[in-house]
Amino acid sequence: ENRPIPEPGPNEVLLRMHSVGICGSDVHYWQNGRIGDFVVKNPMVLGHEASGTVVKVGSGVTHLKPGDRVAIEPGVPREMDEFCKTGRYNLSPTIFFCATPPDDGNLCRYYKHSASYCYKLPDNVTFEEGALIEPLSVGIHACRRAGVTLGSKVFVSGSGPIGLVNVLVAKMMGAAAVVVTDLSAARLQKAKEVGADFTIQVKNETPQEVASKVESLLGCMPEITVECTGVQACIQAGIYATRSGGTLVLVGLGAEMVTVPIVNAAVREVDIRGIFRYCNTWPVAIALLASKRINVKPLVTHRFPLEKALEAFETTKRGEGVKVMLKCDPTDHNP
Repeated sequence: ENRPIPEPGPNEVLLRMHSVGICGSDVHYWQNGRIGDFVVKNPMVLGHEASGTVVKVGSGVTHLKPGDRVAIEPGVPREMDEFCKTGRYNLSPTIFFCATPPDDGNLCRYYKHSASYCYKLPDNVTFEEGALIEPLSVGIHACRRAGVTLGSKVFVSGSGPIGLVNVLVAKMMGAAAVVVTDLSAARLQKAKEVGADFTIQVKNETPQEVASKVESLLGCMPEITVECTGVQACIQAGIYATRSGGTLVLVGLGAEMVTVPIVNAAVREVDIRGIFRYCNTWPVAIALLASKRINVKPLVTHRFPLEKALEAFETTKRGEGVKVMLKCDPTDHNP
């Protein structure tokens, strides 16, 4: 639908949108109308993996000017609460977040956003790389929470876009060996391309069998498991696979209630940590992309103009490719 072009407030910028990636959560809202406690009650614009060009700046904005290319961090705190003061602003209960009801996302031609959460892209970083900082940030935040370090042995469960960014980041942070599991051979091939050392195509093994396959490939149990599916059996496998004293980070979201071998984790001192989105990751990600230390370009497998958004969403829903990109600027469909 056509909407008026928004007017930026004093601390906002108006952006001409360029590239917006489709996330599984976008598809989930479209199909189910809710994720947990977040329920779509009114029409909502989707999209939160995005980049664009500044066309207008508010009166209080000094670090950006029209013409600047930026990546957008979709989560903007509305108040300086205790979480913001400790640097964990992603946990602020009143945070604005693109395409989480009731907040509109940025899958549109023009979009206004808090200037402090728009980050200037260097000339050698493309718009698509800028849009991919959002999923990449999940990997950075998860691997930080997991404590990935020099020589870590890591098990990544799930080889969708979020599994893949965790492989990229874990390797970047010094992991010596990364093993990835998935049902799909094509996705595991992609994991190999982005740096996974070993892959396991799961068929109908029990969680304990998956865990022992992980151990035999790595030559030991991994200190760190990053679970990116949210599937009960995979969480179970994650607990069984993780070395005693190690850490399991839960990234994927599934059913609210799951049955897990919690005593197994407890008596072996396996730390179970959750993550919620990310915080303080955009500057790091931009530095990694600008220095070419990390390559996210292979993640983009499909591109559609904004007019074909429905087709793009259908493609994502069918699980084709890895990352589907929508191009919002009719005059520029370049990456």
